[in-house]
Amino acid sequence: MLSFVGLGLYDEKDVSVKGLEAIRDADLVYAEFYTSQLAGAAPERLAEFYGKEVRILSREEVEVSPEGWINEAREKKVAFLVGGDPMISTTHLDLRLRALRMGIVTRIIHSSSIVTAVSGLTGLQNYRFGRSTSIPYPYVAGSKRIVATSPYDVVVENLHRELHTLLFLDIQPDRYMTAGKGAALLLEMEEIAGESQLNASLGVGVARAGSDDAVVIADWLPRLADRDLGGPLHILVVPGRLHFMEAEGLMALAGAPPEILDGAEP
Repeated sequence: MLSFVGLGLYDEKDVSVKGLEAIRDADLVYAEFYTSQLAGAAPERLAEFYGKEVRILSREEVEVSPEGWINEAREKKVAFLVGGDPMISTTHLDLRLRALRMGIVTRIIHSSSIVTAVSGLTGLQNYRFGRSTSIPYPYVAGSKRIVATSPYDVVVENLHRELHTLLFLDIQPDRYMTAGKGAALLLEMEEIAGESQLNASLGVGVARAGSDDAVVIADWLPRLADRDLGGPLHILVVPGRLHFMEAEGLMALAGAPPEILDGAEP
């Protein structure tokens, strides 16, 4: 049996009772924290709370050669732990399909996810979100700095459809992308495209969702790029056209500028 267990948003106590029971009942416990992390709990703290040794898998062990540890689920109870909800990432769907092809029984134990939590934190309605995307860090190829522009294309497409965009921000072993950095990169992508509509677009940054000190800030994207939301993890939203209740929610919950009411739907 291979159980995919979602750990929730922030720390070791976000796991569901059902998820905790599955972890404590497992013979082997694995986890990956490169698609998402629990910013409020180090792996050692998780192991202490669960009462189980937790082996952290590398990206290669998850994406390239996972057959070894998956195969252990033929004879043993294996729990695979991920931040948020297990099947938000296509990587985890791939693992489940591999296990099924190997004749291994699987199950999913769901948990809270930033995908749903962001609506409650910001006041933006879930049904008004379009396609989501991720903003990666720029990288250097030879002597050239490369900035991926596909996230900008997704934002523009959603704006044309009057829909909101949820933007996942890059997580690397030695750094995490802030909402301000994500906003700055979007504006840089727009400059590369030779366009200028995002300068007048709203951005919403969310930091440490699920914690007692979660922060939600809404401001025009150029100003959001300079805002400091504190420690990890962060996520960014670029809203489309707002319903008046969403506008009021952003003003009350995120300190959005009152001008956003001017273009809101009645």
